[in-house]
Amino acid sequence: MKIKSVSLETVVGITSTLPQNLHPEFAFAGKSNVGKSSLINAIMNRKSLARTSSQPGKTQTINFYNVNDELYLVDLPGYGYAKVSQETKAKWGKMIERYLRRSKQLQAVFLLIDIRHDPSANDRDMYDWIVHNGFEPIIIATKSDKISRGQIDKHLKAIRAGLKTRPGTVIIPFSSVKKDGLEQIYGVLDGMMNACNSSVPAEEATDEEL
Repeated sequence: MKIKSVSLETVVGITSTLPQNLHPEFAFAGKSNVGKSSLINAIMNRKSLARTSSQPGKTQTINFYNVNDELYLVDLPGYGYAKVSQETKAKWGKMIERYLRRSKQLQAVFLLIDIRHDPSANDRDMYDWIVHNGFEPIIIATKSDKISRGQIDKHLKAIRAGLKTRPGTVIIPFSSVKKDGLEQIYGVLDGMMNACNSSVPAEEATDEEL
C-alpha cells in the first residue's frame, strides 16, 4: 500500500449521524493506552494526524480518516479507562455498537492488545462483542519492542488463550517505534481491498468501462 493522501474527514459524536461513505472502512478498537493512535499514524505514514496523548480516554468520538480517497481507517473510542464515568462508558458503548451494526462499508475490525500483558476482561468482552456483531477480529499485538524477540511467540500464545480466539485468527505483533509488523498490516489491508474490488457486480464494471 502506497500512501498518497490522508485526511480526517468525519468526526462522529454520541448524537451524530453516521456518514454514508462510499469506500471500504476498517475500524480499530482497543484499550485507551494500547497505542491505537500510534498505529493509525504509522499506517497513514503521518506523525500526528491521529492525536496521541499521555492522558488515556482522549478519543471520545469515532474518527474517519480518508486514505487515498480509496478507504477509511476508523478510530473507535478507547475502552477500559477507569476515570471515565459509567454513564459515559455506556454512551460510548452504544455509539460503537451502533457503528458496528449499521455501517454498510465496514469490512473488518482490528483489535489492539498490549503484547506485554494477558488480555483483560474488557479485552475479552470487546473480542466477543466484535464476533457477536459478525466480524472476525484481526488482532494487533502492540508494543512488541518492549519485549525481547524470543518472548514474542510466548506472548502471542497467551493472547490467543486469553481471548479464546477462533482457529485461523490473525495476530500481528507490532511496534510503532520500529515499525515491525507494518508491512504485514499493509498486506492484510491490501488483500481485503482487492477482495472488495473483485466483488463489484459485473454490470457495474461494464457501466464503468462504457
